[in-house]
Order: sequence, then structure tokens, then C-alpha cells
Amino acid sequence: MDDTMAPKTRSQTPKISPFLEPGKTTKVGSLAILQLSRDNLQPVYLKAPSGKHDGYAEGAVVNTRYGSFPHSTMIGVPWGSQIRASKVDTGSRGRNNKRKRNKSDDDGKEASATVAEEKTEQESTPAEVNDDSAAVAKKIVADVSGFIHILPPTPEVWTSSLPHRTQVVYTPDYSYVLHRIRARPGSVLIEAGAGSGSFSHASVRAVYNGYPSEGERKGKVYSFEFHEQRFHKMNQELKEHNLNSLVHLTHRDVYNGGFLIDGKSPEAEAIFLDLPAPWEALHHLSRRNPKNPEDKEWVSPLNPKKSAHICTFSPCIEQVTKTVSAMRRLGWVDIDMVEIANRKYHTSRERVGLNLSMDRGVNNSARDVDEALSRLTEIEARFREHAARSKESDDEMDGDEDDGLIKRREKKEQKGGRKRGGEKKVKIDHKPDSPESFEALPSGVPMWMEGRLITRGEPEIKTHTSYLVFATLPIEWTEEDEAAAAAARHPVIGEQKVIGLVDKAARKQERREQLQKATGNRKARRMERAAELAVTAEEEVGVVVP
Repeated sequence: MDDTMAPKTRSQTPKISPFLEPGKTTKVGSLAILQLSRDNLQPVYLKAPSGKHDGYAEGAVVNTRYGSFPHSTMIGVPWGSQIRASKVDTGSRGRNNKRKRNKSDDDGKEASATVAEEKTEQESTPAEVNDDSAAVAKKIVADVSGFIHILPPTPEVWTSSLPHRTQVVYTPDYSYVLHRIRARPGSVLIEAGAGSGSFSHASVRAVYNGYPSEGERKGKVYSFEFHEQRFHKMNQELKEHNLNSLVHLTHRDVYNGGFLIDGKSPEAEAIFLDLPAPWEALHHLSRRNPKNPEDKEWVSPLNPKKSAHICTFSPCIEQVTKTVSAMRRLGWVDIDMVEIANRKYHTSRERVGLNLSMDRGVNNSARDVDEALSRLTEIEARFREHAARSKESDDEMDGDEDDGLIKRREKKEQKGGRKRGGEKKVKIDHKPDSPESFEALPSGVPMWMEGRLITRGEPEIKTHTSYLVFATLPIEWTEEDEAAAAAARHPVIGEQKVIGLVDKAARKQERREQLQKATGNRKARRMERAAELAVTAEEEVGVVVP
């Protein structure tokens, strides 16, 4: 079982994937990720507005709990833009009308005849159908509320929005894995167990350094998948994302078939195994045939000029134990295991103030000491005013003997909202937020910049996903390589005048020559000095000194 999807020929320049270079704005036919909420992402391929689509006069429409969003409102806008919901004509959808017609017909034969009649009418007037499909989409009208954000496709957002066919490798795991196996632009990476394609999209971005041409080595991912249905679905996604020339997908059982491509080595230096039993595939990832090291015809899938770095993704500790044992037998070194503990932090701004409404993210407490004193002064003034009014009414009641007046005052007090103790409720007015109130703030900053920046972590830490086992397989080392490396690292080996390479007698003779040379130099300097003194004396006395 070996089915390989080879990349396209390099006769023409391939279309660059939106995962690598999405551009500045959205385009027709491109993949976009709709962010409905913080953890609710939805992938969609944008379609051009070309008349009615699926019963909508506005063309293709995405319906969410936050409203309806025609594709025409999401085309040609910068990535990250906020898209307002639109009013769509859902009452004119053909499917609803057809459902009503079918429901009104009690007799099945009459319903079939009606449907056949409608089909005949449609076939008899193809021009009208074509005109309707090619009609210009209905003008979009914005709704009063509801919005989403449109994001470019990246491995991170794709991992959160892709259709799950298997357990996926999430961002905290694959970001650390790519770092440890040293995946960089220009690297060749082997992936066994493509699954849902989460790690494939992340790894191809890590090794991408351009699209390869004939005979040119570029960064590439060689992915293997055993399940046939997942293989075909993964191959379809790679074509839709324009990654099929950077990811070489193969349908194969790597336990028995290995990692060669058409009998040739991919010369990989980074390996990621997401397999149930990775220890059964490790014998294919060797420099020589483990069963017969003298076999000259055996081809290794590893790069002979670089060390290979591997990571296995196993959910159970028993798998880790067997994998580590197999690695030690096959010569892998620097073996260690890592478990990733992920915790998200949410950053927001908390607005503080007594005049703010009870909205989300608002702390209805005093912003500073001055605001607290002002509010206490206001409350105290109202309390004194209320106490004075209560005292006046009590004095009037004492001097008034009219029973009817007393009853009327009691009734008035009950309507006025008196408490059990005879005190009135002191109501503090909270002014709602308004653009004018924020414009008048002393800080002069916009509303979304008001308040202090706070960070809150998740209440629970998402700990175990799988155990990551890392190891390194060094390159083969011969005596010629050792001599070349020694000469490159220590160039003084070829020299002769170095301590440790000359015998004792030779060092003594060299020392004598140095001393004699120094002594001769001193005598010559003395003679030169005497000659200079003689010349100086002759000039001063005018007599030649013998």
C-alpha cells in the first residue's frame, strides 16, 4: 500500500498559499477565518456576488447567532476588519416555497406530477434561469446590531477551526516541537500521522523558504498517512490551500514501508512521529541497516551531512517507555521527555467610576479619593435634607389634632416610599455612559482606552495532551572526518615551533640563540651610544677625540 501524491510540475509559477502570504486584503476564492467570539472560529471560502445563491438574493450568506453576513461584505476589506451584520431577504428563498408546495399536495402522485411539470418549465426556459443566476446581487443593507471579525488563515487559527478527523496537535505543543527539532527555513521534515493536518500546516510555514524549481532544494514536508479516507481529505485540503507543492503527502504504512520516496531518500533532518507505536518505525530512521550494517544498498531517509532531531507524540507513558528503549538500541542520544502545561491569560481594561453603568468590565467604585469624597458629601447633604423634612412633618403632626389630616399624611408617607423606621430611601442616580461623558473626561483618551489594564488567567490549567520524547541522531564519524575537524579547530597542529611538539634539546638550542641575539644587540647599542657621545664632545671642544 503506497499511494503518493506528487507535487505539480514547476513549468509555471505556483500560486502562493494564503497561509504563507495572505496579502493585505481579502479576495474572491480565498480562505478566511470568521471569528464569531473568542473561541468560536469558522472557516469559509469567499464567493463572488453573482445573483441568487441558495435562495438568498444577496448571494452567498453566512448565518450565525450574531446575524447574517453576505460574502460581498467580506471581500476587498483589510484582514482583521470588523464586519457588521446585514439584513437579508430570507422569505424569498426557493427552498421554503418548494417545501410549502410539497406540503400542500396530499396525493403523492399529484406532487410528483407537479414537480415534473416545474422541471419541464425550467428546462424549457433556460435563458430565464441563466439571467437569474447572472443577475446582480441585491444591495446590502446593514443591520442594527451584530458583528464578526475576519481573520487571515494561519496555522494557529486553522488549528482552532479545522474539522477534526483525529486528535490534533495544538499550538502550545507544535510550537515547542518545531523549536526542539530545529525546523527552520530550508529544512526537510518528515511527518508520520498527518491526521487532521494541524501539524502539517504549522511545519510547512516553519520550513518555507520559497517554492522549489527543477533540481533546487528548498524547505519541504514529507507527510505520511495510513488511513485512506483521511489521506484523500488531507490531499484535498492541501490543494485548496495551495500547499500541495510544499507538502509531499503519501498514503503508506510506515511501520513496514519506511520513509523513502520512490526509492530515494528525502534527506530529512527533522522528524515528527504521531503514531500509536512509534518504536516500530524507528528502525527505518537509521544511518545504516540495523539488521546488516554492512549493507551498501540500504538507503537512509536522513541527511548524511546533518544530525537528525526527532520528536514522538504519545499519550501514554507505556508508549514512552518502549520508544525510549528502541531509541537507545538504535544509537539515539540526548533523549528526554517533556509535557506541556498550557494556561491562557485574558487581558482587558477595567473601567472604574461611580458614574458608569453596570456594564461588563465596569467596576462601580470610586475612581480616586476626590470622587469618593464628592459622592459622600452628596449623600450626606441629601441625608440632612431628608432629616430636616422629617422633623418638620413630625412637628406639624404634633400640633394638628385633626384625624383626617393625620390619615392623609400617613397615606402620603406610604406613597412617598417611607421605610419601616420612618426613613425615606436615598436614591443615588447613576448616569449612563454616553459619548459626551467620555469626551468630557480629563484624560482625553477614547472610551476603549479608559481604565487600567488587567490580566486574568484561566481558572483551570489544561495540562496533559501527550508526552513529547525528543532525541538526536548524530552524523557518522570516520577517522578522516576526525582529522579534518581537528585541523579545522586547531590549525597549530601543522606548525613545528609549538611547545609540546619540539624536544628538550631543540628548545635549549633555540633559547641559546635567542640569548646570543639579545647579547649582540646590547653590545651594538653600546657601541652606537659611544660613537654618539664622541661626536657630541668633538662638536663642543673642537678637538677630535682619539
